[in-house]
Amino acid sequence: MREYIESTILPQYDNFDAAHRRDHVEWVINEALRLAAYYDVSVDMLYAAAAFHDTGLAFGREEHHIHSARIIRADEFINTYFTPAQIDIIADAAEDHRASNKHEPRTIYGRLVAEADRQIFPEVCMRRTVQYGLKHYPEMSREEHYERFRQHLVEKYGRGGYLRCWIPQSDNAERLEQLRGVIDNETLLREHFNTLFDNLNNC
Repeated sequence: MREYIESTILPQYDNFDAAHRRDHVEWVINEALRLAAYYDVSVDMLYAAAAFHDTGLAFGREEHHIHSARIIRADEFINTYFTPAQIDIIADAAEDHRASNKHEPRTIYGRLVAEADRQIFPEVCMRRTVQYGLKHYPEMSREEHYERFRQHLVEKYGRGGYLRCWIPQSDNAERLEQLRGVIDNETLLREHFNTLFDNLNNC
């Protein structure tokens, strides 16, 4: 199963945006498996869910989690390796990983994949936000990019934001507080933005 995923599934990430390339999925797999040591779960099922979790990006970002679940259910190899009940759990875990989902993950597999997917490193979160803005809104002025950057960080990671941490053994909660310290400091937040914007805009 791992040989199939490494040769067939992981290379798909090479075609995604900078925040969702192979280094990202490899991080999610490794972090999910690390956290799995605290829970009674099937390592193979968790590995598959983590590996497939963003494959739906091939069909666009907005509903990529739904497409990822569909891809899992349609995959011929997955259907020969796992039982239908296991496939449902794997697909649900991939579908539930998205931070903006209105409902919490339905299973421990979904919680583990969602937690591993968070990658809450302040510099990474801020860099990805600037990268996304530069790619999708090239017509924006510098100040418009900053306002989009600030608003996104507040809505997702700020106090009262929609992002939730699900696994207490993860380090995400501590790093989220570090990021919130930057978000709460307008001067510091703008300094980070200016550095990232100048570096990325000149690439």
